[in-house]
Amino acid sequence: MSIQASSHTPPASESHRLISTGVPGLDQLLTGGLTRRRLYLIEGRPGTGKTTLGLHFLLEGLRLSEPCLYITLSETAAELRSIAESHGWSLDGIQVFQMPRNSGAKVEDQYTLYHPSEVELGETMEAVLGELDRLRPSRVVFDSLSEMRLLARDSLRYRRQILELKSWFGERECTAMLLDDHSTGESDLQLESVAHGVILLEQLPHDYGHTRRRIRVVKMRGVGIVEGFHDFALRRGGLTVYPQLKLGSSSKVTSNGLIRSGLPELDELFGGGLESGTTTLVIGPAGSGKSTLCAQYATVGNAKTAIYLFEERQQTFIGRCDALGMQLSDGLRSGQILVDQIDTGWLSPGEFSHRVQRTVGEEGVTIVLIDSLNGYLNAIPQVKEPLARIHELVSYLNERGVVTLMVVAQHGVIGSIETPLDLSYLADCLVVLKFFEAAGAVRRAISVVKKRTGPHEATIRELCIGPNRLQVGNVMTQFEGVLAGSPRYLGTVDSLLSNGRPIR
Repeated sequence: MSIQASSHTPPASESHRLISTGVPGLDQLLTGGLTRRRLYLIEGRPGTGKTTLGLHFLLEGLRLSEPCLYITLSETAAELRSIAESHGWSLDGIQVFQMPRNSGAKVEDQYTLYHPSEVELGETMEAVLGELDRLRPSRVVFDSLSEMRLLARDSLRYRRQILELKSWFGERECTAMLLDDHSTGESDLQLESVAHGVILLEQLPHDYGHTRRRIRVVKMRGVGIVEGFHDFALRRGGLTVYPQLKLGSSSKVTSNGLIRSGLPELDELFGGGLESGTTTLVIGPAGSGKSTLCAQYATVGNAKTAIYLFEERQQTFIGRCDALGMQLSDGLRSGQILVDQIDTGWLSPGEFSHRVQRTVGEEGVTIVLIDSLNGYLNAIPQVKEPLARIHELVSYLNERGVVTLMVVAQHGVIGSIETPLDLSYLADCLVVLKFFEAAGAVRRAISVVKKRTGPHEATIRELCIGPNRLQVGNVMTQFEGVLAGSPRYLGTVDSLLSNGRPIR
């Protein structure tokens, strides 16, 4: 899986001139970083993380022993250091220039020939350029342009001052970030046209849970970028950007062959087992055994498995599997099985995809179980095109040769039942679980209705859960009404399962 740029890749002569932003995920979106000696605009409303991004940029320069300067017009140096301390950072080694609070005070009383705005802006620019000439920094963060805009009061004068700054940076080995908080209520198109690159930060408030944040590279001259919005998190330690996963990996993943369940009847139903690099969708009403069926694959063989729980508590899931003889606890202790309970109120779709990607890449996981897609979709109610998010993740896992199992709960328990979305196109293999009635009891049936990668049984078998194991019965031929959504068993009870063994 590779990040695909929207425009040309910079030539080799330009590549060595790229510098890191200090945020690895953002560097991926920029296909390497920022071009030196350029002016960049960081846009976003208050609280989106602009100051934190600026500090990342300077701390990366400090790490490389580059002289760095933070110019603050809106915050005090003490406030800036407090922000850095909240992330566990120290600004020692970074020069902080704060405009004196009494600069331009009572200008109306001191000047009668010129407008006060002309005097204040001139004094501010003179002080800023004087500090730049004195320190000769390699990296500069200017916070914020809203103060300069207020001082200028005139768009022409404001643009000229920005061009003067841009000229200063271009003539020296200096790369600058200008922070703008959208105080005018909208993007400054004049400023965007002047800047070499523009990065937009946004925050999306939700009724419950964390505020979701996303980042977009609006433009970047001369280099390739990854377009679109990408989730990011702002927590202690700074910004973490989660680039969208893209198709087109050039690396070839070795197939891991068939993954078997350990139950011969179930493997026969699947035509021998589940192929590597495929996605299996298990659909059924509540209580039909979807999670239990998927867990069976996690506890047999030597395949390393990651289980992501969106609904059920981890302790309940583990206890239930252990009670069925799956020995999930043993797999957890050995590290063969990883169980991650997802807090849907605090995790963005991009962060979840990144977590799965990291687990597969770093832990060598070959089976991924997502339980359930309903919980995943409920976690992103305000995200447009949720199926595109799921398709992105599934495609990545397929390219890596991972067997993906996804659980989908249908609305309703008996009778007519529906799925929340049409998800069948995502699956290489589609498994349907149903309830049926026989001998005065509610029983479970399992069938495979689709398998892209090879043949499978076009039959219906009984699925029995408990008391101490999962069991799949023989083929049941005397069924009707399955496709209508109301399956009925017309045969005798002699061939059915009872407590894990045939009724006699």
